[in-house]
Amino acid sequence: MNKLVFIFILALFFSANDVSSQESGRELTTSIRRAEQAYSNAFNQLRMRNVQGAKKEFLRAIEIDPYFVEPYVVLGELSFDTREYEKCIEYNREAIRIDKDFYPNKHYYLSICKLRTGDYENSKSRIKTFLQYEDISEGMESRAEAILETCRFAIEAKKNPVPFDPINIGDNINTENAEYSPSLTADESTIYFTRKRQRETKSVFESADFEDLYSSVKVDGVWQPAENIGSPVNTSNNEGFLSISADGQHLFYTACNRPEGVGSCDIYYSRRRGGKWDEPENMGTPVNSSRWDSQPSSTADGKILYFSSARAGSFGEMDIWRTEFNEQDSTWKTPVNLGTVINTTGSEMSPFIHPDDQTLYFASDGHQGMGGLDIFYSRRGEDGKWQKPVNLGYPINTHRDEFALFVGASGKTAYFASDFEQETGQTDIYYFELYEEARPDPLTYMRGKVYDKYTGEPLEANFEVIDLKTDRVIITSSSDETDGSFLISIPTGVNVGINASKEGYLFFSENFSFDKAYTGIEPYHADIPLRPIKTGESTILRNIFFEYDKYELKPESKAELNRLVEMLKNNPDVNIEIGGHTDSIGSYEYNINLSLNRAKSVYNYLVEKGISSERLKYKGYADTKPVDTNETEEGRANNRRTEFTIL
Repeated sequence: MNKLVFIFILALFFSANDVSSQESGRELTTSIRRAEQAYSNAFNQLRMRNVQGAKKEFLRAIEIDPYFVEPYVVLGELSFDTREYEKCIEYNREAIRIDKDFYPNKHYYLSICKLRTGDYENSKSRIKTFLQYEDISEGMESRAEAILETCRFAIEAKKNPVPFDPINIGDNINTENAEYSPSLTADESTIYFTRKRQRETKSVFESADFEDLYSSVKVDGVWQPAENIGSPVNTSNNEGFLSISADGQHLFYTACNRPEGVGSCDIYYSRRRGGKWDEPENMGTPVNSSRWDSQPSSTADGKILYFSSARAGSFGEMDIWRTEFNEQDSTWKTPVNLGTVINTTGSEMSPFIHPDDQTLYFASDGHQGMGGLDIFYSRRGEDGKWQKPVNLGYPINTHRDEFALFVGASGKTAYFASDFEQETGQTDIYYFELYEEARPDPLTYMRGKVYDKYTGEPLEANFEVIDLKTDRVIITSSSDETDGSFLISIPTGVNVGINASKEGYLFFSENFSFDKAYTGIEPYHADIPLRPIKTGESTILRNIFFEYDKYELKPESKAELNRLVEMLKNNPDVNIEIGGHTDSIGSYEYNINLSLNRAKSVYNYLVEKGISSERLKYKGYADTKPVDTNETEEGRANNRRTEFTIL
């Protein structure tokens, strides 16, 4: 029910269109005619939805008769509605002082206001008083029990605080305006955020302030002065609540009340190419609905989007939904609700999916918390389903509303916006070290440039990060078309292969394995020279694996071999030789047989996948063509390899 409508009904309970208490069916607690008249005037102001005018008349009624209970009760409700919790406490306390049994619900609202100021002990005491009344409705009793549980949870949480030491991100980003909704690239060296500021001039159709998107780059550990990202993304309207993909190429954000809008607020998308943002597009249906759709968060590759929506099918006022990009027809699939493990009958909002794709942070007032919106996290189970959300704890969560948390790729540093140092309503961006239990799986990243080996020309190449065990593509990305630069996330706790490919070139491959104990961002830098497909060119297949001293292919080799099959099918005129190589340990006779059999295993796999044997040759080279020293283990490992050469 609309809050003002509820207050109107509440006033109707205490009054009537006619001032006469006899006609209202209930006697007012004042006998002073002027106080009754002021109260009636206030009621009429509420009918016209003039809240401020109603407040003045209620206060005038109290001034005339300080023992007139009804105005205190309604003023308490109005103050709660406008989040003036101290006034809410004051008015309800006065009503109780005059008559503690008059309208028992005032104990309930006093408890809520105590809760929203962090006075949990007194909130608990007051709600217990309310629950002692016998004639309260079943619905009110249920809500009161929930408040009691919140008080108990919050009191216990304050006794067991989690580590939390927030640091202001600095004056190059924070200003006298409000900054919020931070989002960072995988290397945590570029931050994007929303800034709200006053318009210098405005038309009668524009609000006094507006939102734009800004960014800042970290140089030698220092954030540089933030800059407006400019057009075509920013306009004279509002742009806010953004999400940047881990590679910095995909931007999702919210814009409201646009002529091309589907609902009241919609999600927009822009792609970064050659250092510039494309003309943004409204993501349209089915992503956007006729309701409110906002607060997007994309996976590392920008192919899956989580967002908050008030659309039909939600369990509460706002739910978290998920949509995937369909590669076949370049459209977004119909969004799916995350279900009742995440969503409640309350509000779930500001989702953030970490680049590990396994940890979801979000805000909720429906799960057990500290009284307002709290931040929670949930992890995927082995079955791929989201597990029961965990409250981040006090003092990260308080009696205030907390939301819009961002956790860096490393999993150690979290970013958020708050006004707790100012109490002005103008938020600043802060960061803090997230305690270990709440951290996601850490990621590192690989960055560099892709170029033509012979001309040095920068190349736009496609990247795939593959789980070698399952052959599942975890992340896709691409290098910049202008300078060839790229940035891709690398997960821990799994063996991954990385492929870079471009039409007309041999693909590049690499593999990584970091255990789950890995922490911190330690980048792997690699400039990748791609070789054009022509006679004599060769490529090392770094993701082909064999057991020690054996030639049977390990299952992890499947992903790389399938990429080779795909390349050969796309280039039917290309014939190749598969070469097996060993280090210098062991006899030449042993190594020549081992290298030959390993090359033959690859040959057999390609033939089984439909590649004509006439296009293929295989040969063992033993240790006759080393690419590194045989004096170190690392060098010997590099020499033990499988490669193919264009014939």
